[in-house]
Amino acid sequence: MTSTDTGTTARYLSKEGNLSQVPKEDKNEQSESQQKKDTEHEKERIEQQKMEEEETKKREATWKTMKYSFIGFGASFGLLGGYMIYQLGSPKVDENGQIIEDEFSSLPPVQQFTSRMWRELNYYQKMIQEPSRKKLLPDPLTHPYIQPPYTLILEMTDVLVHPDWTYQTGWRFKKRPGVDHFLEQVAPPLFEIVVFTADQGMTVFPILDALDPNGYIMYRLVRDATHFVDGHHVKDLSCLNRDLKKVIVVDWNPDSVKFHKSNTILVPRWKGNDDDLMLVDLAAFLRTIALADVDDVRETLEYYGQFDNPVEAFRENQRKLLEQIEERQRLEKDKPAVLTTRGSWSPSFLNKKMQ
Repeated sequence: MTSTDTGTTARYLSKEGNLSQVPKEDKNEQSESQQKKDTEHEKERIEQQKMEEEETKKREATWKTMKYSFIGFGASFGLLGGYMIYQLGSPKVDENGQIIEDEFSSLPPVQQFTSRMWRELNYYQKMIQEPSRKKLLPDPLTHPYIQPPYTLILEMTDVLVHPDWTYQTGWRFKKRPGVDHFLEQVAPPLFEIVVFTADQGMTVFPILDALDPNGYIMYRLVRDATHFVDGHHVKDLSCLNRDLKKVIVVDWNPDSVKFHKSNTILVPRWKGNDDDLMLVDLAAFLRTIALADVDDVRETLEYYGQFDNPVEAFRENQRKLLEQIEERQRLEKDKPAVLTTRGSWSPSFLNKKMQ
């Protein structure tokens, strides 16, 4: 065997394992490849370690910022609390600067300040939750002025007007169809009209100025006149300074009138549709009550309150009543004709008998 054959044979491994010699060139290639892989792994490890260190630094910096923020907030609230305790808990003084004794004067100083503070906070909470005044309306008018016998309380939003928003105009209030006719029909001397709503006065007053140029609405009550209960602004009719037997409330929200349901006409909420005629029927309903001189409106309203739509129920009853009136008129027309026949017959019958 020549030397060339020996070199060629040594480049391969025998299947039986007799030849195991590997060329030096292949070993060098494998070594370089392994070194490259090790270098890449080392770089990845170093980069990963740097990222972890940076993330750790960020977390530490964030925690320090939060810690200092909490300390700052705590100090601010502490100072604010101390200021409130001092301002609200300090005893009152007279015009000469002398301390006025109260029910907490005999307590230890710290307890005095905290007790007075809680009393003041409860006062402000009560002021927010309850109506701004005990009498929401002035006393009824006396002679020679005319006081309407009934008081009509109207919700403004979604009863008289509907808020509408568009990209072109923004927020605008749309007037309900028939509102002019309605106000004219229920105006004094039949009803004392009062708008009572939970909206803010700065929103309500300009709208009512434009809605009622004739001045049919006598009084306007806004959010500060409501009673805040369970997250709702409730209209407390007991503060109206009016006889509740003569008070009618028109609203769509039962939570707004939950103290006096028997005084309420719950109407469907108007969504802004132009084919609505509810105010026309409502005006007829209210005029019927006023012209009938109902002594206690609550009895009538409780009856119609059992229907989902009281105004629609009234319209149906009105239709039936008109049918009965027409039937009665028809019978009345027939009745005189019968009497005329008898009248012409009776004298002849009597005259014949006398002969």
